[in-house]
Amino acid sequence: MHPALFYRPGGRLSLPELSAARLDGDVVEVGEGYIPADAIEGAGARALSLSPLVPPGTAVSGISAAWVHGAGDAPPGVHHVSRISASRQRIAPSIRVVHHERRLCADDVRSISGVWVQTPEATAESLLLSSARSAEDELWLHSLIRITPGLAEAVRDRVIPLGRRPGANHARRILERWASQEVVTRYTS
Repeated sequence: MHPALFYRPGGRLSLPELSAARLDGDVVEVGEGYIPADAIEGAGARALSLSPLVPPGTAVSGISAAWVHGAGDAPPGVHHVSRISASRQRIAPSIRVVHHERRLCADDVRSISGVWVQTPEATAESLLLSSARSAEDELWLHSLIRITPGLAEAVRDRVIPLGRRPGANHARRILERWASQEVVTRYTS
């Protein structure tokens, strides 16, 4: 999506003007801003909406990346970003953003509308590994897998070879549960 089609409060239009346009049906709300009502709310619009929350040297990750890739209708209340730069940076604390220090590999991120975002495969892997600590992560993971064909197999291929890592045992149990549900679904359909 072209940035000219994305409106942030205080930019070209004030919040009252954007609210009036929303009530008139001219724009719709997407994350941190608005797009024309006839524009498609895709990954580009969702990524652009998060750009003010993404510090330099970081990428949208976790549940926020799942939302950017199309999982869920509403954005998460708190967004997640992960470091992509080689050096650690000082990030101002925010109640709206959780900053993860674990550096993402270059293959695990891509630019969407000028915003670095974790790939669907890397997002699903990180959500699977963190689902032992957060039930919300597992919900976003299931939503992302439902809309992305072949993602469950790709995640299985990425997680099975992992050695000892936090959340790996829980992730393997979930993968075993998926495999058993897949067999049951295949033979009862």
